[in-house]
Amino acid sequence: METTTALKTILVALDGSELADRVIQTLKELVLPQDIKVIFCHVFTPPELGTELPADRPHPESTASSYLHVEKQLQAYQDTLQVKSELELVTGEPAEEIIRLANIYKVDMIVIGSRGLTGMKRIVQGSVSSQVVEEAPCSVLVVKPK
Repeated sequence: METTTALKTILVALDGSELADRVIQTLKELVLPQDIKVIFCHVFTPPELGTELPADRPHPESTASSYLHVEKQLQAYQDTLQVKSELELVTGEPAEEIIRLANIYKVDMIVIGSRGLTGMKRIVQGSVSSQVVEEAPCSVLVVKPK
């Protein structure tokens, strides 16, 4: 007797890079059930985890305007998919927050982009997608750049 597992909830992790459009395009190419729920998430890295911005120079974008920009972008992605969806904008270490959200929402699949870092860049910057694949409580679809 065959059992099929229908996807009920997908977490789509987007980082605001040019790869985000490719992730959304890949998601659109999947045959999704009408009753699926898609959670679009973006993780803001706090300054102590990311690159420190010098206090004596103007910052290119304030946190509030950056948040609004990302929120608008995610809403635009929401509008392109004709399924039930939610937004999650959180702050923290990206892989840990993605895993945390996956557990909270009990998602069936995570969709995430991979920048394809290799060598020293991968060692220094780490790979969020690799860490998510390792620690995820569900299947992970990794979208690579062309």
